[in-house]
Amino acid sequence: MNAFYGKTAVITGGAHGIGKAIADAFRREGASVYIIDRQNGDWFVGDVSDQKTLEKFAESVV
Repeated sequence: MNAFYGKTAVITGGAHGIGKAIADAFRREGASVYIIDRQNGDWFVGDVSDQKTLEKFAESVV
C-alpha cells in the first residue's frame, strides 16, 4: 500500500512496546522512520527532555 512513501516519521520511545509497533507500522507503509529512545540500540539514543539531545537528533533526521 505504501501510504507514507516519501514521508518521514519521528518516533519517541520507539525501542519497544507501543512505540516499536508504531515505528514498524510506518515502515510497512513506506515511511522513513527515525527513532529516539533512552535504551541502547540501532537508533538515536538520548533523553527527549534534554534540549541538546533533541537538537542533535533533529540534525540527524534532517
